[in-house]
Amino acid sequence: MADVDEVTRAVLTASRVLVGVSARSLAATEDKVTLPQFRLLIALSAHHDANLSRVAEVLGVNPSTAMRMIERLTAAGLTERYPKPDNRRESLIRLTGDGQRIVDEVTARRREDIAAIVSRMDPVQGQALVDALTAFAHAADEPAAPSTGPDAYPLGWTDDTTR
Repeated sequence: MADVDEVTRAVLTASRVLVGVSARSLAATEDKVTLPQFRLLIALSAHHDANLSRVAEVLGVNPSTAMRMIERLTAAGLTERYPKPDNRRESLIRLTGDGQRIVDEVTARRREDIAAIVSRMDPVQGQALVDALTAFAHAADEPAAPSTGPDAYPLGWTDDTTR
């Protein structure tokens, strides 16, 4: 195996590419959402409705920060709050159609940009990249994503957000 510093440098370089792809895809939303707000939209898209505490936990922020994000996204028509069916004192948050559309569009742009980059690679290097990234994700305890369906491109949130 390569030296740990060499691998770390390669991963950091590749992460700059991926951050650039992510930033460009999000910039196309015409400043409708910030990166932290987009993370909230992704979490709701992947796991559907959630209460405020769970949103804050998933995002790693204080509930007051999560509430401000939700209020801004709700004012923009991207999320909505509604009473939890079995406990009307508690609210759940979900994406609106416009919120899901932003998630779908940004994700599609990211997929296209990444596919364009990968298509320029030699097929043997492409397979080596698959093997390396799979090992990297495994070392980080990230479960493999399914190859098709709505959960084919999760962004690191793997448990139920409706607690």
